[in-house]
Amino acid sequence: MPLERINLHLVSDATGETLNAIARATTAQFEHVQIQHHRWSLIRTRFQLHRVLEGIEAEPGPVLSTLVDRALRADLEATCQRLPVPLVNVLDPVMNLLQEYIGEQAGARPGRQYVLNADYFQRIDAMHYVLAHDDGQAQAGLAEANVVLVGVSRSSKTPTCFYLANRGIKAANIPLVPNLPEPEGLEALNVPVIGLTLEPKALIEIRRHRLRLIASGQGGGAVRQDATDYVDEEAVKGELLWARRLCARKGWPVIDVTRRSIEETAATVLQLMEAWHARRGTAGGAAFTPG
Repeated sequence: MPLERINLHLVSDATGETLNAIARATTAQFEHVQIQHHRWSLIRTRFQLHRVLEGIEAEPGPVLSTLVDRALRADLEATCQRLPVPLVNVLDPVMNLLQEYIGEQAGARPGRQYVLNADYFQRIDAMHYVLAHDDGQAQAGLAEANVVLVGVSRSSKTPTCFYLANRGIKAANIPLVPNLPEPEGLEALNVPVIGLTLEPKALIEIRRHRLRLIASGQGGGAVRQDATDYVDEEAVKGELLWARRLCARKGWPVIDVTRRSIEETAATVLQLMEAWHARRGTAGGAAFTPG
């Protein structure tokens, strides 16, 4: 009979992002099981591992690990065998494949993907860029962008830009507002411009939630004077249609984000950026770096 609840232990010697991503991708396929995640990150000493082993013993369940230190791995494996609970060292299959193919033994240095190298500082620079060029700010610096996102209010432009910045992409965003002058100078930029849109009902719900937050003092802004049109179905439909027609006239590709996560939207943006550069025979801008 299937279990209704399990404990899942994620043991990492770094930030745990790799395990979190694997856990999200796999556990999402088990809708009828309550999964309690136990996240153990930055485990690099026997003292720190002892606390992890006590936690696994107190609440037994499958263990996913990215530990590379051989002594720590041996202690974790011994405890899991004794309890017994299943253990998977998730990096091993890929590490073994690369060792065999390259002909060199992998180093056992925890957190090597987070060294303060050029990629790291590229991501920091991209994050500063997004902050300075959010919502149409500092348009004089748009020439430095790797991509410019356009769309109506609350179409996920800002969170998508921040996600891209964490991959080293300098992403600016500009709001599209009917009855205001069209954004100027975008055609002259030698960077891809991409539109974001979504279905009217989804946009209205997002905007209503935003207005509720503002009214309660949690939204960090003032209630719009045109709040009625902001969430009126016919007005929103007209706004979205105007924005789509503008993008079509300018030749800007459009992504419908209605049923996409930020991660999926960002991945599509990157695909469109690659296609844009491929058509021009140019380099693809900032590299897509792992998180």
